[in-house]
Amino acid sequence: MLSDRGLGMLETEELSYKIEKYERVAEVEGLRVSILTLAAGDKVPWHRHTYIEDQFVCMEGPMQVDAHQPDEVIILKNGGTLKIAAGRPHSVMGFNGEPCRFMIIQGVGKYDFVPCK
Repeated sequence: MLSDRGLGMLETEELSYKIEKYERVAEVEGLRVSILTLAAGDKVPWHRHTYIEDQFVCMEGPMQVDAHQPDEVIILKNGGTLKIAAGRPHSVMGFNGEPCRFMIIQGVGKYDFVPCK
């Protein structure tokens, strides 16, 4: 079971997909930091960002990031990090469909979420 560590979140945001919890930790123009909690079976669907990079930090895992261009499957354990470049399609889930929790730093630039396969 994943725990809420009481990090003093700023807000909870509605997403276009269902996951257990999305918490915004900080945001300034062109940069945002969030914590996502994925329950067993949850998945951040395939998407890309036009201008920003995603920097993942696995807090509770393991977690899996699938990416295209080039095709790659990356497994992050607790404390592991990964940067996905702007424009690179990717999706995120817990390894083997299990729960996970991760921090994501998104920037620098205008945020967008472009669905793709």
